[in-house]
Amino acid sequence: MKKTTLLNSHLSALVARLGHTDEITLGDAGLPVPVEVERIDLAVSPGLPGVEDTLAALLTELQLEAVVLAEEIKTASPDLHRRLLAKIAGAGHAQGRDISVGYISHAEFKRRNGHSRAVIRTGECTPYANLILCAGVPF
Repeated sequence: MKKTTLLNSHLSALVARLGHTDEITLGDAGLPVPVEVERIDLAVSPGLPGVEDTLAALLTELQLEAVVLAEEIKTASPDLHRRLLAKIAGAGHAQGRDISVGYISHAEFKRRNGHSRAVIRTGECTPYANLILCAGVPF
């Protein structure tokens, strides 16, 4: 049995398949998932699991180079935005490299997640609680 934090076999396999600059989307319960993109549906009920806990678990195995958020999170969900930025900064410190954070409109975000290797749907119900995670390399 695995001894790392990320126990979900679908998420672990996804991380193992990623190459440098590949993207995955971590989404809230309402984010549309394009038909052609793999959907990993973790949602159990509103709030379960949350996007923050799911991100924390992913970061135990994922080397992260960049994150893209919807611009609207800054005003619609400022507390979550602040916590996500802190978690991303902590991950950058832990991996010894800064993780860049960029912003695009929510409309553009929904178009861009069509390029993701997969969209991970959580039970998060906080507005604009979506992240595009860009894989880095550990060397």
